[in-house]
Amino acid sequence: MSSRAAAKSRSTDQQADRPARLLAWYDRHRRTLPWRAAAGEHADPYRVWLSEIMLQQTTVRAVGPYFEKFVSRWPDVTALGRASLDDVLRMWAGLGYYSRARNLHACAVTVLTDHGGVFPDTEEGLRTLPGIGPYTAAAIAAIAFDRRTMPVDGNIERVVTRLYAIEEALPQAKPLIKELAATLLGAARAGDEKSRAGDSAQALMDLGATICTPKKPACALCPLNDDCAARVRGDQETFPRKAPKKSGTLRRGAAFVVTRGDELLVRSRPEKGLLGGMTEVPGSEWLARQEDAAALAQAPELRGGTRWHRKAGVVTHVFTHFPLELVVYTATVPPRTRAPDGMRWVPVATLDGEAFPNVMRKVLAHGLGL
Repeated sequence: MSSRAAAKSRSTDQQADRPARLLAWYDRHRRTLPWRAAAGEHADPYRVWLSEIMLQQTTVRAVGPYFEKFVSRWPDVTALGRASLDDVLRMWAGLGYYSRARNLHACAVTVLTDHGGVFPDTEEGLRTLPGIGPYTAAAIAAIAFDRRTMPVDGNIERVVTRLYAIEEALPQAKPLIKELAATLLGAARAGDEKSRAGDSAQALMDLGATICTPKKPACALCPLNDDCAARVRGDQETFPRKAPKKSGTLRRGAAFVVTRGDELLVRSRPEKGLLGGMTEVPGSEWLARQEDAAALAQAPELRGGTRWHRKAGVVTHVFTHFPLELVVYTATVPPRTRAPDGMRWVPVATLDGEAFPNVMRKVLAHGLGL
């Protein structure tokens, strides 16, 4: 029997009270999160959307302070839609995956201009907005509007693959996982018209984050432990099955840290592409097998010539698709030296307010000791 057939066979025999047990556990142990509505309160679609975008490939701990800063500055989607992209990128700096910030701003503008500042309340409507894919649309629809759908994030994948001992590897197993996760949607309380779909989704997320963890899951505390096929087998930590990752080819380049008194030479990256719109110091192309001499030849041309000093060591950074090594060169130029076209001088004292991605903050720490 295939893993798909076996999982479906187990699902037909599942105990009918499984969703109810999950919700009863959630009502006792739900996490308190800045974006989560209190029990019995209606969720704010703006806060749900903002948190879901921020949480993509980022931890709850890392997102918390950024979420608080955003809602303090822009308390609703109308305020965010009226903000400039530069301000949004500056506020986002350090959170990574910067295409999310550009999509966040574009989505807020679209909701403001095309939807009167009100989010669509269906998966289909949400999918039409910039930066909202199938998972995010399902999450917002379930949590903010109680639509009867089950979003599947990494935590839910882990819970479901263990519960049903799904042998098929990710990402091929995703359709089966989504199908089985939907069987855990809870029904309404007596006298309540709401389906508690949002609570069911958040219950599974919390279960994966706090009990059904990647390593050493606390199975004894799990409300579904009696039904868990992987627990019965004793191989919980081997799920979900994953295909081997392909590591990208190392790219190399140079970064040029130029100071003029108490100012630093910077430029903005193109709006489209990797780290689009972010601030950086001038640099070479990032290429596989690039020689140091070829990278140095791409240094910015400054009137009067420049003496470059190579810093010992390299800056390393890992992007989603490739690792990067940067050699850092520093130079000091005379007062009144003009910035090359497309570049500008900014005070070193105000660098925290610039939209530097993490890789550039590493460069500045290496080149300036910041």
